[in-house]
Amino acid sequence: MAWLSEEDKNEIKKMFERLENKVKVINFTQKHECQYCRETREILEELSQLSDKIELEVYEFLENEDLAKKYNVDKIPAIVLLRKENGEYRDYGVRFFGIPSGYEFASLLEGIIDVSRGKTDLHDDVVEIIKKVDKPVNIMVFVTPTCPYCPLAVRTAHKFAIENENITASMIEATEFPELSNRYSVFAVPKVVINDKVSFEGAIPEEAFAKKVIEAIK
Repeated sequence: MAWLSEEDKNEIKKMFERLENKVKVINFTQKHECQYCRETREILEELSQLSDKIELEVYEFLENEDLAKKYNVDKIPAIVLLRKENGEYRDYGVRFFGIPSGYEFASLLEGIIDVSRGKTDLHDDVVEIIKKVDKPVNIMVFVTPTCPYCPLAVRTAHKFAIENENITASMIEATEFPELSNRYSVFAVPKVVINDKVSFEGAIPEEAFAKKVIEAIK
């Protein structure tokens, strides 16, 4: 089954003209007992065919536990984006857990482009705030595919991760991981949780989001 129409493919090819360095897309999956693992892999396979700057690697989660631990992947389907720099691949801490469908498909496309470029369009004032993060920060953004405001929160979190190597930011599809959603009391999306310490709902402005990150490390 093809997930992308010819019109979609042509539009995405135009978007991928913005790619600069090669991007390795790592997909952790499982053949059985994994909701949307197959669909996620198929979407990534189609995307990888739209640019020679995208390299897809697919790994069985249970058979590659050491590699999964290296990228702090503990649930599937999972997507990790790496940028090729000086012959090696750099991890910017950009993660997707769950199928990036609906509105979140755009988050995946833009995430690939940002990682490829190694830079974001964050305002200078926001970048200065994020540069102050000198401790490990884990940002989880709980979403659903039908939420039109969720990509704003996901994109902001991913931009923070690209701008500061101390930050890891993950999109988490709330309905695919109900136990995690219950643990963090996800009753509305987007729900952002920073270092299990600071949380908020809604897609707030980038500067306000950055200040929440600083609050979480104090």
